[in-house]
Amino acid sequence: MAHALIVIDVQKDFCPEGALAVPEGDAIVGPVNALMTDAEAVILTQDWHPAGHSSFASSHVGKSPYDLIDMPYGPQVLWPDHCIQGSLGAQFHRELHADRADLIIRKGYNPAIDSYSAFFENDHVTPTGLEGYLRTRGIDNLLMVGLALDFCVNFSAVDAAKLGFGVTVRTDLCRAIDLDGSLAAALDGMRAAGVVLEAGHG
Repeated sequence: MAHALIVIDVQKDFCPEGALAVPEGDAIVGPVNALMTDAEAVILTQDWHPAGHSSFASSHVGKSPYDLIDMPYGPQVLWPDHCIQGSLGAQFHRELHADRADLIIRKGYNPAIDSYSAFFENDHVTPTGLEGYLRTRGIDNLLMVGLALDFCVNFSAVDAAKLGFGVTVRTDLCRAIDLDGSLAAALDGMRAAGVVLEAGHG
C-alpha cells in the first residue's frame, strides 16, 4: 500500500502578499517540507494559467473578483488574476523543497476552463493524468496538504476518493479562503466522500 504526499498549490500568489493570498498560506511550508522525507512519492500541483484566463474577473466586463458566473461546465467563481504562466506569482514558495518532487502537475492551463482538482478540470471529465501516474506506480493512499483547503485541496481530495484512493487531508497543513461559507461546506463534502480529515500534530 504505497502512499504519496500531494502538495497542492503552495505558490507565491497564494501566500501573503500574493495576488490571491490565503491567510497564513506560508505557515505550512516548513511542516510540509518535513513530511516529504517520509513519503514514498512527492507530487506537487501548480496552478498555471495563461494570461486572460476565463476564470479571471478581469476577463469579464463589469465583473469583480469573487463574483459567481455560469460557465458551460457549471458555476465558476471569478478570481483576481493569479498564477499566470511564467510569472513570479506562479512560482512555488521559495522555501518549499520543490526539488523533492517526483512529479509536478500543472493545472488550469486551458484558457476556457478552470481546474481546481489535481485530477480533473472543472468539467469533472477532462483528466490531468495524475490518476494514471499513481496507478502505474502502485500508489493507492494519498496524504494531501496545501492551498486552499476549501477549493483546490477539497476538489482534489473528493475526486481522489471517488476514484477509489484512500485519502487523508492534514487540515493543520492547509489554509482556507473561506468564501461565503465555503470552508464548512468543503469539510462536510470531504467527510461525505470518505476523506479522512486529520488535525495532525504539526
